[in-house]
Amino acid sequence: MIIYDLKCKKNHKFEGWFKDRTAFEEQKERDLITCPVCGEAGAEIVPSTLAIMGRDLKTSEKKQTRELAPLKMMQLFNEYLEKNFDDVGETFTEVAMKIHHGEEAARNIKGTTTHQEEEMLHEEGIQFFKIPIMKLDS
Repeated sequence: MIIYDLKCKKNHKFEGWFKDRTAFEEQKERDLITCPVCGEAGAEIVPSTLAIMGRDLKTSEKKQTRELAPLKMMQLFNEYLEKNFDDVGETFTEVAMKIHHGEEAARNIKGTTTHQEEEMLHEEGIQFFKIPIMKLDS
């Protein structure tokens, strides 16, 4: 699995997961890659900026940049979401609207939406972004 950083024609940046470069090219040719923000078909690969600062405990105490394996990165990302976001499930749109209108305390939430609900959130000016979450084996 290869994760590419992508950008649509309207400059929205997002990720795409593909079996390989050929799969990306085939899906791009068939206009199957769409922006999760605006729905625009077609996207270009942009340079990735992911780097993790850490220490190599075996050699020295000075900081260095090291690459992080994609699976480990996803595990860390999922852990971050679990610790820092309330899972509101299918009520995401309702809770987001209440937070936006000051009826509930502002907080990080995660959940699911339909395409119609996403359009409604956009019309209300509520900022959110979609993240495809994979189930990871422990």
